[in-house]
Amino acid sequence: MITLHSNVIEDEYTAYIKEHYDFDAQRANNVSIPSFTPPKEGWNIIAIIGASGSGKSTILNELSKSYGGVKSPSFDDRPIISNLNLPPKEASELLCAIGLASVPSWCRPLHNLSNGEQYRAKLAQIISKNDLSIVDEYTSVIDRNSAKAMSNALQKYIRRNNKKIILASCHYDILPFLQPDLIFDLNKGGVLERGDCLPRPTIPLRLYRTEPDTWRIFARHHYMSAALNESAQCFVAQWDDKPVAFVSTLTLFGRGIFDSVRVHRMVVLPDYQGLGISRQLLSAIGGIYKNNNTKLFIKSVNPAVGFALGNDPRWKPTAHNMKFRADVDKHDWLKTKSHQSRTSYCYQYIGPPIQGFDNLVLPIDKIRRLRSLEGQLSLF
Repeated sequence: MITLHSNVIEDEYTAYIKEHYDFDAQRANNVSIPSFTPPKEGWNIIAIIGASGSGKSTILNELSKSYGGVKSPSFDDRPIISNLNLPPKEASELLCAIGLASVPSWCRPLHNLSNGEQYRAKLAQIISKNDLSIVDEYTSVIDRNSAKAMSNALQKYIRRNNKKIILASCHYDILPFLQPDLIFDLNKGGVLERGDCLPRPTIPLRLYRTEPDTWRIFARHHYMSAALNESAQCFVAQWDDKPVAFVSTLTLFGRGIFDSVRVHRMVVLPDYQGLGISRQLLSAIGGIYKNNNTKLFIKSVNPAVGFALGNDPRWKPTAHNMKFRADVDKHDWLKTKSHQSRTSYCYQYIGPPIQGFDNLVLPIDKIRRLRSLEGQLSLF
């Protein structure tokens, strides 16, 4: 048990409280908080949960003394990826793993990022500096869906790299996504529970065919050109009526290629990265196309995409997978050279067809006509 005490300087205000409320102000500063000592082995993630004022920060301060203190995040005006003090490849992999896979965001200073992106960047730096990380007020400054996405990405990275992290939060909604090995619940008097068996809730995404104008919401987060081909078929996914992801496709042309499309642009907004939304969205679109006897291909240099599809049985690598990009002008030596070190991740959707959504892949002018007739009665 941790006991905190400090003497109260009595004055006319404390005298008033004692007289009118029969409360001795000295008693207010005798606070007992359940102590917590982590097991030496057998865990990667511990969550300390409790209401505001329950003693979470006090416990973390005591723990940090036991572990020799914890380094706090510190950023200068360089891009956030330069502030991680890791080799470039490792720094990019860490940012992807923490759910901050937006390449343009890597190249911005911390103060130019959203609250959610800043929080992920700071968390990435803490993890890069410590084998055991201690984080207070976890996800307190970001919206709840962003907190769930980041928690899911964080737990996968921590376990994959066999690191340890102790987090304190007042939010219970993150626990099924964080999957902590142990939960120390101060709201229950310091009960220690297992948390790695909590079932993760499903995420209800709604897929819509959309107009190309929707791309403006996502364009600045794309790592390549922000231009969108006018003939692209565009799709948007929403979570709780908020747009979270965008995918567009183009007809694929070439010798011996028939009834095929390729992914043209794909963006998951930074606050929602880390939940596997891109993989599920691509697979849904691939299944709808397959039901219309159309093949879906994707070619990307983003390692997060390559890792996700490479571990999904609904996708198979093509002959060009993990090869250097060759889709450049062979006569333009400088342009070709700039692509020589960029590996392409190339996959084809081979999962099951998805029925009942054929209208999503109709020509856009036909979709407009169908929508204009909604709610109208016909007398013929």
